[in-house]
Amino acid sequence: MNKQELEKIKQKALEDHIPIIMDDTLEVVAKILQEVKPSRILEIGTAVGYSAICFSEYLQPNGRIDTIERDEERARQARKNIKKVEVEDKIRIYEGDAVEILPTLQESYDVVFIDAAKGKYPFFLSQAIRMSHKGTVIIADNVLYKGYVMGDYNKHKQRTAVRNLREYIAETTNNEYLETEILEVGDGLAISKKK
Repeated sequence: MNKQELEKIKQKALEDHIPIIMDDTLEVVAKILQEVKPSRILEIGTAVGYSAICFSEYLQPNGRIDTIERDEERARQARKNIKKVEVEDKIRIYEGDAVEILPTLQESYDVVFIDAAKGKYPFFLSQAIRMSHKGTVIIADNVLYKGYVMGDYNKHKQRTAVRNLREYIAETTNNEYLETEILEVGDGLAISKKK
C-alpha cells in the first residue's frame, strides 16, 4: 500500500470538507480489525474511499471489502484513490443507494462498518444483522451525532436523524443476539458483536 498517496487522499478530503473517518475512530476500528482478522468487510458509505483503503490493510489474503456509495462523483473519486494506493483488487464499490443495494447482497461479512445517512441506521442495522454470523462485528460511526443523541435536542432539521440514531442505539443495546458498547470516540462509535 502506498502510504504517501493515502496521506494525500486524507489531506485532500479534509481540504474539500468531505467527511472521512477521524483518526481516533480509525485507531479503535484498526484494533478491532486486528483482532477479527476479517476476510469480508462491508462498508456502507464509501465517500472518497479513505476508510476502505485504511481497512484493506487488515484483510486476510484474498480478503475483500464491499463498499456502497450513493454519490456518483464521490464513487468516481474513490475508484481513482483506490487505484492510486494500489488496492483495487481488494475493494469493490457498489454505486447507488444502500437501501436498494443491501437487500440484493447475499454475502456473509466478518465486519460491517456503517457511516452513511444517519436517518437510515436502523435499516442498515437490520441488513447488517442479516449478513452476519457469530462473531461478526457491526460498527456504526457518528452515533452520538455532535452530542445531540444523548441530549434533549429537538431542532426540526436534525430531528429524524437524531430519532433514528437513538433507535439504532436502543436496538443494538436491547438485541439479545448483540453485545454492544458505545464509545465516546470521534462523534460516537457503536460496536456490536454478534453472539
